[in-house]
Amino acid sequence: LQQAQKMESIGNLAGGIAHDFNNLLFPIIGMSEMLLEDLPEDSLEYENAEEIFQAGKRAGDLVKQILAFSRQSEHKMSPVRVQNVLKEVLKLSRSTIPTNIEIQQNIQQNCGLVMADPTQIHQIGMNLITNAFHAIESKNGTIDIELKEITLKDNELSVSELQPGQYIKLSVSDNGIGMSEDTIQKIFEPYFTTKELGKGTGLGLAVLYGIVKEHKGEINVYSELGKGTAFNVYLPLMKKIS
Repeated sequence: LQQAQKMESIGNLAGGIAHDFNNLLFPIIGMSEMLLEDLPEDSLEYENAEEIFQAGKRAGDLVKQILAFSRQSEHKMSPVRVQNVLKEVLKLSRSTIPTNIEIQQNIQQNCGLVMADPTQIHQIGMNLITNAFHAIESKNGTIDIELKEITLKDNELSVSELQPGQYIKLSVSDNGIGMSEDTIQKIFEPYFTTKELGKGTGLGLAVLYGIVKEHKGEINVYSELGKGTAFNVYLPLMKKIS
């Protein structure tokens, strides 16, 4: 309970700061865009304005991540087939991950619909696959991706806070370095990261946690040092209209 209250207070603080920061970004992005229209493209001033504009856009993306973590952002929810989004994620991942890393997939193609923001579902997939890649980057490892429909009953609810019913379960696992129990307890906290300097902000899994909760789902992790890690995301299926 204390941990939940701490996370909620950090989320509220982060959300408030992010909104204020967003207001400061509007004139930075807007004015630099106007400068780009007025300045000759081959000038040093144009290059400087371009740098300001790109930095402003990157800052805007960071604000979106913080708002997603604090669950204060507005998203357009619609019926989504996760398997279709995952197809795009895998296509993009395969083009960026070295070929010595094997990506195995077992995706149920007739999975039902979930009410979700497709961009955020894409973010979930990319984040989990990228994390798995970083865990096995130093060796010729394997990433396993599985998507299937499941039914959770009262006596099977080892997954916290979920109600009995039908869900989509997305699992992303690797045979990489694994994590200790102490690390597992901290991975969803904002700004906690095990990655070396320059490889991560520590916001990734905290943002992921916020997205999954916003979709009334659950995320859990199983890991063993030296053997690998598995992340499981549960999202409620939409009820079929008969």
